[in-house]
Amino acid sequence: MFGSSVDEDGFQRETTPMTPVSPYGCTKVFGYNIVRNYRNAYKLHASNGILFNHESPRRGSNFVTNKVVKAAVSIKLGLEDKLELGNVDAYRDWGHSKDYVRAMHLILQQDKPGDWVVATGETRSVRDMCEYVFSSLGLDYKQYVVQNDKFLRPEELPYLKGDSTRMRALGWKPEYTFEGMMDEMVEHWTNILSK
Repeated sequence: MFGSSVDEDGFQRETTPMTPVSPYGCTKVFGYNIVRNYRNAYKLHASNGILFNHESPRRGSNFVTNKVVKAAVSIKLGLEDKLELGNVDAYRDWGHSKDYVRAMHLILQQDKPGDWVVATGETRSVRDMCEYVFSSLGLDYKQYVVQNDKFLRPEELPYLKGDSTRMRALGWKPEYTFEGMMDEMVEHWTNILSK
């Protein structure tokens, strides 16, 4: 939704201009705006959760987090010998889906509707993720990860980092760390692929 728009302090928040860089982002901004329109025009109790990337072992392996973890475990088990990725220097604010579902529920409990960013406030690159996941399996990602231009996006979204100050004022905060989330995903794929 924010696209390449980042506030001077490096965060994206409810007041950051929305300049999406993909058809997916454009449709999300439309959905966000239509909720605001119906809330204002028809006095509906309708809120927006602006959820940054949220992951779990259930996420499809076509998404980069599970793609990386599944491939790393497969490489560790001798089932694959490389992982092809696009831009490994794209930065994302990754959180756990369980934390984000708790945030959505909390948003729905508010007396007044509104718009809330749900994010960890921490950002890591795809490269950082590869380094953590592969090293947790005793591997050096540099020996296995290769860039393939077919996975590069036409207009890259380089950096996401959400400011969830308003959400935290409601009493929400993430319970999962990035490392704990990735460890859970590694365990999940190890259990599946070891059978």
